[in-house]
Amino acid sequence: MKLDHLNLSFGTQVIFNDVNVWIPKKEKVGIVGVNGAGKTTFFKILMGELEPDSGRIQLDKERVGFLPQIIEVEKDNMTVFDYLLEGRPIKKLEKKLQDLYDKVGIEENLKEQKKLYKEIDKTQRELEYWGIYEAESELLKIIDGMHLEELLDNTLMECSGGEKSKVAFAKILYEKPEILLLDEPTNHLDSSTRDYVINYLKNYKGSVYVISHDISFLNEIIHMILYLDKRTHQMELYEGDYHSFQKQLKEQEENQMRLFEKEQKEREKLEDFINKYSSSSGKRKQMVKDREKKLEKLNKESVKEVRKGKLSNMKLNMNREGNLFPLRVNHVSFGYTEPLFQNLSFDLPRGEKFLIMGENGVGKSTLLKLIVGLLKPDSGEIKLGPKTDIGYYAQEHEGLSLDQNIMQNFEEFDLNDHQLRNYLGHFLFFGDDVFKKVSVLSPGERSRIALAKLSLKGANFLVLDEPTNHLDPETQKMIAHVFQTFEGTMLVVSHNPEFVDYLGIERTLTLPSGILSYYDRKTVEHYQKLNTRKK
Repeated sequence: MKLDHLNLSFGTQVIFNDVNVWIPKKEKVGIVGVNGAGKTTFFKILMGELEPDSGRIQLDKERVGFLPQIIEVEKDNMTVFDYLLEGRPIKKLEKKLQDLYDKVGIEENLKEQKKLYKEIDKTQRELEYWGIYEAESELLKIIDGMHLEELLDNTLMECSGGEKSKVAFAKILYEKPEILLLDEPTNHLDSSTRDYVINYLKNYKGSVYVISHDISFLNEIIHMILYLDKRTHQMELYEGDYHSFQKQLKEQEENQMRLFEKEQKEREKLEDFINKYSSSSGKRKQMVKDREKKLEKLNKESVKEVRKGKLSNMKLNMNREGNLFPLRVNHVSFGYTEPLFQNLSFDLPRGEKFLIMGENGVGKSTLLKLIVGLLKPDSGEIKLGPKTDIGYYAQEHEGLSLDQNIMQNFEEFDLNDHQLRNYLGHFLFFGDDVFKKVSVLSPGERSRIALAKLSLKGANFLVLDEPTNHLDPETQKMIAHVFQTFEGTMLVVSHNPEFVDYLGIERTLTLPSGILSYYDRKTVEHYQKLNTRKK
């Protein structure tokens, strides 16, 4: 793949600026960069869904398979098995071949017969490419590896969001594309399925391009990193895994910063000399002209300062201190068609950081919605202290108004436009970014808006539902530090061991059993493996 002077902008917002990159064939490449750097946009260009403003992408005539973050399936009434079978056009080609033989049997014109035999030969080669004889066994291996056996007779309409994602992933693997584009592929994979996918991709003969915040997954598969730099709107290719990339990038930035500082000192010396002797004559006047030429050349070839594109100055201050017991849960039961949990009781003292764990589907997010008042328990009582001020971070960002732009989502806060724009800059929203509708933002960008709103609330009781989902690794570390220093009470659902370790969790609640225990990292790791994130 070759990117040749690639340029793309949305209005005044530059996404890619004169990008030139060459990537060898059949490489396995991780696509990384902060949320909003253009990773998914890059995939859309490769898929032909977006046209660059100028420049081009040179690709051999290869078939591309794309797994998006959010799966949309049109044929909801189709069974999972029939949907998977559509991954290869074998049935259509077999019918085409039979029709061609039928035509040959009745065609008397020799010239037309030759044309038909050429078409027959071409169709047979296509069937051989698709593996007409081994296709069924290959599909069964994928079904077994992805643990889809129990879903085969279900319609897609009956599948959960997570199950649809696994089915779509399996179909793409069965399609045998020469280029695989995977956008957060591990979001819906349990541990054994994840292991199967890793092994499959390791042995995959085509090109693989992966956007993922799952660093261990990336390191298992990729040999190169394509870094999308949001600051410069450039891309750069690095050899090695993610950790090697981080080391190389850090060294580059340190070297660039040293050069910048050296240039600054040289610039100051030249400017001081010019200012001091600007009115001189004779030899000194000639020396001034010489310094002016050097300064002009220095300014033209200047090294740019390295400015970190990271979140900064995020603070979680409390407007007031909460009650001695901000939350009491007394004998609470709740369910939809069937009970999720029954007779659940626990108290949260002021300042405690408390973790809720369990497999997906057991009601963790539902319990948080009960606590913040979005749902009512079937029985029992949830009591909030009179001084309890809640800050709620929802996993699906339900608190954001999708039809409004970023600025409009902050109208509840007493900030003028200048203050708000400065504040949003700390969360990497600059210039015309602030006028984007939330509906067009990536999941990671929405996460940053939700965090920005949370930090303005002044809450003394934080209720957090998977706050690290969709965030790049550097941002995850940053918010972990922010939450660690929060002095109020915290109730959190998370299966991210690295993040949870930072928080200083004291006790845990496991659902649906309702068992209370002291924090143990191994238990978090256990549920991380079991977590299938069904939606």
